[in-house]
This record gives sequence, C-alpha cells and structure tokens, in this order.
Amino acid sequence: MSDIIDLTAAERRMQGALESLKNNFATIRTGRANPSLLDRIEVEAYGTRMDLRSVANVGVPEPRLLTVTPFDPNSLKDIERAILDSDIGLNPQNDGKMLRLPIPELTEERRRDLTRMARNMAEEGKVSVRNVRRDEMRDVHELRKEGEVSEDDERRAEAELQKLTDGYVKRVDAVLADKEAELLEV
Repeated sequence: MSDIIDLTAAERRMQGALESLKNNFATIRTGRANPSLLDRIEVEAYGTRMDLRSVANVGVPEPRLLTVTPFDPNSLKDIERAILDSDIGLNPQNDGKMLRLPIPELTEERRRDLTRMARNMAEEGKVSVRNVRRDEMRDVHELRKEGEVSEDDERRAEAELQKLTDGYVKRVDAVLADKEAELLEV
C-alpha cells in the first residue's frame, strides 16, 4: 500500500485536523479560568493587530479569575476594548495597572449555546479529516487512470484510507464528548 498512497502523510494531516480542533475547544469558556480563553483575542496596538499574548501577560490567580497585565501600561485601554469587543462574554475590571476578568457561572442557556458551538467545531474537524481522505483518494484514482496501479490495489488503498478516516472521526467524537461533559458540568 505504501507505494500507492502515503498513509503516514494522510495520518499526519488528519492528526493536524484533530489538534486544531483541540486548540479551538480550548478557547471555549467552561466556567473555569483558563488563559487559553483569550487566545483568539487580537488587540489593536502600535498601529497593528497583535495577539493578546504578544502585548500582555495572562495569569490565573484564582479558579474563577483571570488577570491581564500589559507589558506597556499605555496599551491597557486597547486590551480592555479588545476583550469587550470579543465574543467571550467577560467584562474586564480595570484598576489602572491590570485587568481583572471574573469568570461568572454559566447559565443553562449559555451552556447549550457553547455545546452547540463545540458540535459545530467538531463537525468542521470531521470535514477536515474527510477532506484529507478525498484528496488521497483522488490521487489513487489518478494513478488508476494512468494505469500505474490495478483496480484491486485501488480498492485496498481506499479501504485503508477509509479505516484511517473512521478512526480519526471516532477520535473527534471522543474529544467532543469530553468537551460536552466539561461544558455541562455544573
């Protein structure tokens, strides 16, 4: 099979899709303070858009509190504005030197919304995995059309790819189940 398709390359791409999904899940608020909640926030500072982590230090002094301490105190207002404009639903408290972000309890409605968001992200992850399969299968079909592989080899390669795809789809489902359990935990 390895002379027909490169399963390690396909698996590496599928693993990348799974890791991307895990990183996206880390940015979903669960009711506990986690610095990765702020990973998607970009701050307009110094005339350009920068990641929050590039302009400030994020800390977790308590289980339900995040602190954001800017490297440059002049950028505090810009950071505050970026957090307020984001979709994370946190209200920063500015003391002039740092921002405190208390993490409120999640309401049942917000938990359902976040679970729906996680399911959408998981579906995107599955689509990414299936796209890898589609790309590899297209390559196998091209080899078959050119006469470089037999029909039996083509079917075996497709079966191997499908087996690999099914395994990664199950992993995506497992990661989603873990995230849903975390979100629905009261």
